Amino acid sequence: MTTRIPFTTNTFPSRWPTVATTVLLLTAIVSVLLVAFAWPSARSSVHGVPIAVAGPPAAVTQIRTALDQRLPGGFDITEVTDTTTAEHLIRDRQVYGAIDLSSASPQVIVASAASTAVAQTLQTMATGLSQAGTPGTQVTVRDLAALPARDPRGTGLAAGALPLVMGGLLAAVLLTRLVHGTARRAIGALAFAATGGLTVAAILQFWLGSLSGSYQANTGAIALTIAATSLTVLGLESLLGYAGIGIGAVVMMLIGNPLSGTATAPEMLPGWSGTLGQLLPPGAGGRLLRSTAFFDGRGATHAITVLVAWVTLGAVLCLIGGLRAHRATDTGLRTTRTPPAETPSAPLTA
Repeated sequence: MTTRIPFTTNTFPSRWPTVATTVLLLTAIVSVLLVAFAWPSARSSVHGVPIAVAGPPAAVTQIRTALDQRLPGGFDITEVTDTTTAEHLIRDRQVYGAIDLSSASPQVIVASAASTAVAQTLQTMATGLSQAGTPGTQVTVRDLAALPARDPRGTGLAAGALPLVMGGLLAAVLLTRLVHGTARRAIGALAFAATGGLTVAAILQFWLGSLSGSYQANTGAIALTIAATSLTVLGLESLLGYAGIGIGAVVMMLIGNPLSGTATAPEMLPGWSGTLGQLLPPGAGGRLLRSTAFFDGRGATHAITVLVAWVTLGAVLCLIGGLRAHRATDTGLRTTRTPPAETPSAPLTA
């Protein structure tokens, strides 16, 4: 009769200092997550938002003074002479909206597709101008670039920012675990960027109705965003191991996503955070997708440049990591194949 010995593990309880250290570590992680995601939203406000004011110089000066009194430093005003120029600036994504005083009927021109938050602010301003103006004068609001009727608040576009970041990170993790070879991992990341772009764009545009414009252009914007994230994280992993994945997650998830300004506008984020966010893939990807979906690709140059730079950086890091791994493998094979040196035997003596 065979007696089975039960599988035993170390059942000794952990020491209390270990428990305390773990609790403190978890508390620190939760605090960092809260600060990363809540701080930009809690401190969001209107400051330095670019708008245009069209009309005679005296009227423009009067509006500028009134805006500075209501929201000091809230707007970066570009003065233009007519409605056509103001609309041109909005369509080129140089400004978020305009106050048009060039005709007898004043109006506020908004672009909700650029930012619903800024559009709502400008609509509130229109109400204030109507109340402060000549009795009987009504300031109308016109949406030059409206969001789709099926998603008039842009919730699908705002909610889709986080899955894009998570998709790029997940691709890097799974490719690292399941695929061997840096070149094959990089090709897999690019292939996933293509298929992910096709799928996500189809869901947002045809199912949820959150996107307009060219499906192919929207697919390219999403694919470029995924590729920038996944290739960068893969490159960091090829050089630093799993620590590289952690660094990539911090940069893309904890810094890039909250500072992307996709839900509001980069200019509404506190201090320099909006500018930093536009230099990272989540922020640049969000701006690029808005440009392709609602503005026929206008205003996308900076975003494309940023994303291509991140893709290039990720490819270079993957190349360096692959070459280093190849040299390490060759060195190991040469060491294995080289026979040990024979020690000459001592001569026999009589």
